[in-house]
Formats: sequence, structure tokens, C-alpha cells
Amino acid sequence: MTLGRRIFAEKRAVIVPLAIAALANVLVYALVVYPLRQKSLGAADRAKNAAVTLKAAEQDFANARELVAGKSRAEQELLTFYGKVLPADQLAALRLTYGPLPALARKANVKVIARHWAPEVPKKDARVARLVVHVSLEGDYDAFRQFIYALETAPEFVVVDDVTISFVDPTKPLIFSLELSTYYPLGASGG
Repeated sequence: MTLGRRIFAEKRAVIVPLAIAALANVLVYALVVYPLRQKSLGAADRAKNAAVTLKAAEQDFANARELVAGKSRAEQELLTFYGKVLPADQLAALRLTYGPLPALARKANVKVIARHWAPEVPKKDARVARLVVHVSLEGDYDAFRQFIYALETAPEFVVVDDVTISFVDPTKPLIFSLELSTYYPLGASGG
């Protein structure tokens, strides 16, 4: 009898239950523990993915909330612009831009040679119309700069669109041509 058979024969009462227990452990691991472990790992991955998705959703929600707040602020600022900054209508726009030009020119020591205004035809579905004022002035450069400064710092909403400086004779004052604009809201009828 070989050594392995002799040991098995003498210790059969201990070896057989140990072999059955080892086989039972392998079967329990293969049939219960391993599938539960895989399921648990899958749940952990799903939980991790859910946490990442939740964080992205929270960020999207915060961005959406900020967008709504920004839109609300922009609408309020636009209402303020239309209500307080822009002249109420064409006549008010004319009074605010065309009217004060001679006083600003006198204050800056430049002379108004000519001035005229024309409303620009608004585009279809426009909310505002443009009033264009053309002014020709005569004077020296520093006085003209002072006039432009006074015009741009005045509380009225006036845009300096174009400036042209010309001189014909070096002994005579410079001629300045300005194109100014202001805007006013159109009524419901578009005028």
C-alpha cells in the first residue's frame, strides 16, 4: 500500500468531511458569493455613474436658474432703457437732439452753419426708429473737441455716427460735419 492510500485509510474519518466541506465551500462560492460580488460591483458602478449624472444635472439646473435670472435682469434693463433712456417718441427725440445743439455749440465756442434732421424709415417689425441729425459747424479744433465732449457727456441718448473735418483755406476756421443719431420706440402701429 502506498503512503497516500495508507494515510487516506487511516484518516478517512477526517479527510472525507474536510473534502466535502471544501467542495461545499467551492460550490457556495461559485453559486452564491461570486454572483453576489459581481452584482455588488455592478451596483457600485451604477451608484458612481448615478452620482456623476446627479452632479451634471445639478450643474445644468444651476445654469438654467442663472439663465432665467439673467434673462429677467436683461428684460428689466431693457424696460428701463426703453422707459428712461430713450426719448418717448419722434418729437421728444427731436427736442433732445436737434434742439440743444446751438446751445452746446455756443458754449464750446463753435458756430452752427447748418443743421437738418430726417427720420430713417424703420425696418419691418422694428421696435425702435432712428432719427438722424446732420450738423455742420465752424471753429477751431480744440473748441470742436470741447463740443463733442459736451455732446457725449450730456444725459440725452445721442450717438455720434460720423465726423468729417475739412478746411479750404488755412486762414479760415475748420468745417466739421457731424452725423448724429438717436432712437425712439415705435408705437404699436409701427410709427
